[in-house]
Amino acid sequence: MKCALIIPPWKPEDIFPSRTAAAQINYWQPLGTLYVASSLQKAGHDVKFLNGAFLSPREILNTLVDYQPQFVGIYSTTFGWNKAVETAWDIKASFLNMFIAVGGPYPIAVKEKCLEDTRCIDAVVTGEGERTVVELVEQLSRGKCPTGVPGVVYRDGHEIIVNPDRPLIQDLDGLPFPARELLGETDHYIPPPATYKRKPVAVIITSRGCNRKCLYCFQIDKERKSGIRFRSIANVIAEIEHCLRQGYREIKFIDDTLAADRERALELCRRIKERNLDFTWFASACVHQVDRELLQAFKDAGCWAILFGAESGVQKNLNAIRKGITLAQTRAAVREAKAVGLTVFTPFLFGIPGETYEEALETIRFACELDPDVANFHCLTPFPGTELYDNLERYGTMSTDLSDFTYQGAAFVPYSMKREQIAELRRIAFRRFYSRPRFLIRRVLGLRSLNDLKAAFTGIRSLLWVWVKKDLFRRREGYSS
Repeated sequence: MKCALIIPPWKPEDIFPSRTAAAQINYWQPLGTLYVASSLQKAGHDVKFLNGAFLSPREILNTLVDYQPQFVGIYSTTFGWNKAVETAWDIKASFLNMFIAVGGPYPIAVKEKCLEDTRCIDAVVTGEGERTVVELVEQLSRGKCPTGVPGVVYRDGHEIIVNPDRPLIQDLDGLPFPARELLGETDHYIPPPATYKRKPVAVIITSRGCNRKCLYCFQIDKERKSGIRFRSIANVIAEIEHCLRQGYREIKFIDDTLAADRERALELCRRIKERNLDFTWFASACVHQVDRELLQAFKDAGCWAILFGAESGVQKNLNAIRKGITLAQTRAAVREAKAVGLTVFTPFLFGIPGETYEEALETIRFACELDPDVANFHCLTPFPGTELYDNLERYGTMSTDLSDFTYQGAAFVPYSMKREQIAELRRIAFRRFYSRPRFLIRRVLGLRSLNDLKAAFTGIRSLLWVWVKKDLFRRREGYSS
């Protein structure tokens, strides 16, 4: 059966301020969609992948005219839901016989609401889609409805049928590697400037799930009953080698934390070194899970940068979001990572429930004290399916405009702040952190390549706009009271 998997058209300005988009924009490889694609291929189906980051609505439709798929799967985030619906309506208007399903974080979170809100979608995939989509397509290829297919909500005439949930995949080694060959030009898929050393960059996830309960984190396993499901180290190494054969020279590991199992992380580093695998890599880790030995092992195995979710410089606010870390642990992790020679990234959040404007200023001071190589300052966002979203009335107010549900637009405002204060705090934070002489001197002395120069140029240009444009991070109002 011919299957088309689509990421709806979007532009950087849909997420980032137009003046700073060049320094923030990233085009990650869409692993979830690529895993579904390879699973369909393994089952014998023909698959085409269309990425709206690089294609216009007209180009997507023209490709579908030529390809004539029987099944279309559309990926959607929360902020991209309106674009997903527009794409589905365009397809329905032109190809009435195509079966359209949606998946991704937003459909997984709200499930049948997707079908209640629009008539242009036939089904929702409500969890990890690798096996669900294969079974769904098998049913369709035999001319049957998705009756009984676990993990599917579908439309049967005017009725919406909710099938039982599908259990989470436990044997991750049993999944085929993502179908990266469908991406086309690999150089299109690059992280923001200054967040990679080599091109092209592949994205790998070595585990799924989380055993922590941060207030703002979306997990399919809301109760965290399954915890973290790990791939074997042998399977991860096999995928790394597969990527290197495809020509990739850097890998970003997108696990929530690569250090969740310390011995497993050390074993991964040992195996990379034993096999003399030539690639640079980037990972994230929780600050209370790392020490000098582990960070040194990362460095020795080719890791050049690590991200620690610092989030706040006020312990009360870390406790409020259930982060499970202390300021002392953050200080220690950043210090040890810098000591072994890793580049350190630390994101921070504004708009934490109960946070005051003065406390947010303390977070900015903490960021400057830590002095990481890169700091980012986001808005806390209550994505559907999170504890924050499900108990909104307890914590604050929320925008009714789904396009605000990025880390840029303040979709959520705690009762202790105003929306304009969050926008102003972001501007103050970027200005103070990146205008420090210590940071600027280190950045100049660290220039080593053409990529470094390009990153510095886009960063300086964005910093100038942070200084000049006072309403840079302010978006239109759209709040429910």
